[in-house]
Amino acid sequence: MDGTEGNAGQPGPAERSHRSSVSSVGARAADVLVYLADDSVVPLAVENLASLSAHELHRAVREVLQLPDIALDVFALWLVSPLLEVQLKPKHQPYKLGRQWPELLLRFTDAPDDDVAMDEPSLQFRRNVFFPKRRELQIHDEEVLRLLYEEAKGNVLAARYPCDVEDCEALGALVCRVQLGPYQPGQPVAHTLREKLDSFLPAHLCKRGHGFFAALRGRGAKAGMGEQGLLDAYRQVKEAVSSAIGQEATLGTHYRAYLLKCHELPFYGCAFFHGEVDKPAQGFLHRGGRKPVVVAISLEGVHVIDSREKHVLLGLRFQELSWDHTSPEEEEPVLWLEFDGDSEGTPVNRLLKIYSKQAELMSSLIEYCIELSQAAEPAAPQESGLGHPAAPGSLPPPTQRPELRRQGSVVCSRIQHLCTIDYVEDGKGIKRVKPKRTTSFFSRQLSMGQGTYTAVQPTDSLEQG
Repeated sequence: MDGTEGNAGQPGPAERSHRSSVSSVGARAADVLVYLADDSVVPLAVENLASLSAHELHRAVREVLQLPDIALDVFALWLVSPLLEVQLKPKHQPYKLGRQWPELLLRFTDAPDDDVAMDEPSLQFRRNVFFPKRRELQIHDEEVLRLLYEEAKGNVLAARYPCDVEDCEALGALVCRVQLGPYQPGQPVAHTLREKLDSFLPAHLCKRGHGFFAALRGRGAKAGMGEQGLLDAYRQVKEAVSSAIGQEATLGTHYRAYLLKCHELPFYGCAFFHGEVDKPAQGFLHRGGRKPVVVAISLEGVHVIDSREKHVLLGLRFQELSWDHTSPEEEEPVLWLEFDGDSEGTPVNRLLKIYSKQAELMSSLIEYCIELSQAAEPAAPQESGLGHPAAPGSLPPPTQRPELRRQGSVVCSRIQHLCTIDYVEDGKGIKRVKPKRTTSFFSRQLSMGQGTYTAVQPTDSLEQG
């Protein structure tokens, strides 16, 4: 499998435990278990499993779940373990890839040999990375919406989708509505929320060792938020939805509302990869070191997320970057991201090195996402979240993402937390730039006049560091 064969990433700590999808294998028949986002299982009795394609298994799952035709585009089959996750192409043969799993782990992860020997993937039915967000607005089937909702909820609760506290409360309130029903004044809801807090909010906001409020304040939250904020948001769910349609909302309406809220997050629907970046030098000895990151790649761009702090370090649309990857035999594979920046008022070009054995996969996925974006047809007239044509100003165009302007939002870039290589036109501040440049380091960038990225031109007098 080369870098174009699928999308691989490393699951977060809250991912499902180790399990197998093939429970028994005979000469002709096998029982295959396909896991859904809500942790339920679809058992399939199939013949000739070794030669069965992902497309054929996908069709079998759709038939069992009685999903509409749109599910063929919405979902894909994935091989997932605690060490690696890979989205399968329709032509892939899951059983054969499962047999090759140790080789894939050795190629695309740094897992110890003992972990590689014990690891076994499960087959999962999950959202297709290449399904555009705008098309989700056209889905009306409640079961498809439920599966998308369950997957998005799992990513929010596992902090794979970093969210501000305000957004966590709004999303958690919708989960309350789905799980607990409409808010009823006078009922002792607060106790229920307190006991099941980790069902509504990400784990790092539910630390109980020093109190819930202390955990929130440690993340920059305002005092007074927490259970009360979640309860206030829960109170508003029924009123907001009911006033829009004049009657009590269906679960499908709440699933859709949850997904629309997730659409505001720039990394919704991404494939996730594991890597490391250099820390800025600190202290008297200028020690830096590295920090673990998650690289989230979607049809819209690339986001580098701090694995520990649960916030974005860098977010770039494809129009704003150039990229490449290197895999020298004696050095670590690197994904290079190049983008515009500013240093004390001077325009600079910046290079970010992401160390990862999945650099080749990330580079191939970026290239394919750009190809899809350039080939995409103009979007159809957008519909509102309630299934009706959107009124002027009711929702932003599909190509635009609502900007979260909160000060210190977790989705805002934190360039100051990254160690980049900067270079400028007049030679000031050049660091480790070889050889002399007349254009961007990388020719791989969004073309066709759509990009806003501009390489800073050097002069003959530039010195190399």
